[in-house]
Amino acid sequence: MRVLLADSQAIFRTGLRKIFALEDDIRVVGQAETLGQALAVVAKFPADVILLDADLTTNPADVISQVLKRAPELRVILLVENTDSGGTVEYFRRGASGLVSRSVPADLLVKCIRKVADGETWLDNQGVNWVLEAYRTQATQLTAPRTRSNLSDKELRIVGLVTQGMKNKDIAQDIGTTEQVIKNYLRKVYDKLGVSDRLELALYCIHHKLLHEASAQAAATAASVAAVSAAAPDSTRKV
Repeated sequence: MRVLLADSQAIFRTGLRKIFALEDDIRVVGQAETLGQALAVVAKFPADVILLDADLTTNPADVISQVLKRAPELRVILLVENTDSGGTVEYFRRGASGLVSRSVPADLLVKCIRKVADGETWLDNQGVNWVLEAYRTQATQLTAPRTRSNLSDKELRIVGLVTQGMKNKDIAQDIGTTEQVIKNYLRKVYDKLGVSDRLELALYCIHHKLLHEASAQAAATAASVAAVSAAAPDSTRKV
């Protein structure tokens, strides 16, 4: 397993290298002590896992997005001093695969890296509860009765094409505009309906009968496709 170390403390990185040197299946292939260096090594050195110090920036969630943009297959383990429910949920929404304390025992950290490299998620029981509660709340909001927002005819047409599974480029060609214009329309639709991506939009259409019945099955299909896509690390809000 190829590992990248991105931590501001040289002593901490040295300690990690000594720990991993004892493991036959773990090899450190790159290091960084600043955010700029971290993004550079991510782009330069192919790796399986990155141990990312949350203190490299004031907004670790954004850094997770930047890292995965440069290396979509990389698995991110965030090293934190402490966190709360909001932070934990946001880190995983942005694509983090693991969350560990900087004081984690060496054997547990090694186990964490192996699990994450194998495609599993690493989170303590409290973190699991926070994430589950966040998604329960989201599901409740999506299915709760709402006053229908005022969507224009063009917005409704675009929503209908989205629920048919069409991509922004194809929708733009169908309507006779540019892909960027479609993205702008979708952002407005998301804001009006209180959703954040195509999956939530499709679910909203199903639960609130936003479209004609002829589009209901298409919306359900789009929701299924979006759910599968959401299972892969996806750090940014989809439009």
